Amino acid sequence: MRTNIEDSIMADDENIIETVDEEGNPIKFQLFDIIEYNDQEYAMLLPYDEEDEDDDPEIVLMKLVADGDDEYSFETIDDEKEFEAVAEYIANIEDEVEE
Repeated sequence: MRTNIEDSIMADDENIIETVDEEGNPIKFQLFDIIEYNDQEYAMLLPYDEEDEDDDPEIVLMKLVADGDDEYSFETIDDEKEFEAVAEYIANIEDEVEE
């Protein structure tokens, strides 16, 4: 899945990103944070549903890819080892913050 950031962030202060799944259904995410790991940026996204107030939403992790001059896209992380390494890095950051 690939989504252009410039086209997808809505004009409010919640950083809502709308993308399309494999079946063409629109999905909204809230941009939670962007982290850097091994010289690559990754976006941490929270599922966004105005009607659903899930107390413990699952974070979605996507790769942030430069498409040109100041243009970026989100891409799914297809490499399982890369995904696991980034997820572990984020978990370690969270552990350090808690201490």
